[in-house]
Amino acid sequence: MEQSDERPAVWVGHVTMKANRIEESNDFLVTLGLRPIVLEDGIAVLELRGGTHLVLLQTDDALSGAAPFDLMVDDLEATHKRLTESGLSPSTVVAGKIHRSFTVQDPSGHDITFNSSHVSDRPV
Repeated sequence: MEQSDERPAVWVGHVTMKANRIEESNDFLVTLGLRPIVLEDGIAVLELRGGTHLVLLQTDDALSGAAPFDLMVDDLEATHKRLTESGLSPSTVVAGKIHRSFTVQDPSGHDITFNSSHVSDRPV
């Protein structure tokens, strides 16, 4: 019997972020839980759950502020603990209207937000 695929028909393929320290940002993102795919001169590609790729592009600019994306995890408190134990100094977990969240700064200067999950119980 053929099983139907109940997942949504589309997903985010690629998200880009500039980095002024490609190798350090790549290693940092691997520590966060992303899967390394490519690390070459001026570019890094890392994979997230669902197959989305984060593409880091080299810049010489100084960077600061929020990353152009946020991340969601199944267990926010366990992730916060793991990152703290890894020496990454995440912020305090705060409660918002929809998510609990915290941030951690990548080596290039971006603040990356981690959110608690609110994924539906349907296949994604």
